[in-house]
Amino acid sequence: MAAPTSIKLDDDLKGRVQRLADTRQRSAHWIMREAISQYVEREERRETLRRDTLKAWEEYQTTGLHATAAEVEKWLASWGADNELPAPTCRK
Repeated sequence: MAAPTSIKLDDDLKGRVQRLADTRQRSAHWIMREAISQYVEREERRETLRRDTLKAWEEYQTTGLHATAAEVEKWLASWGADNELPAPTCRK
């Protein structure tokens, strides 16, 4: 269930939102909801990436296992090709 929430916008931003809404034939309310939704989704993905990165760094600090950037880049470049390479092996 949606609950009303208020937001204060300066006149310039409010006008920009309204012009965009008019151009897109949408309401200003729809534009703001869409913008907030996209922002929250992007920031949640960014936070997940940050946590995954910290976890990988901690694992590397513990085990020392790694693959070089050159190995990974070579592997990624082969994706979708007839001669796709297997993932590089991690080592100390």
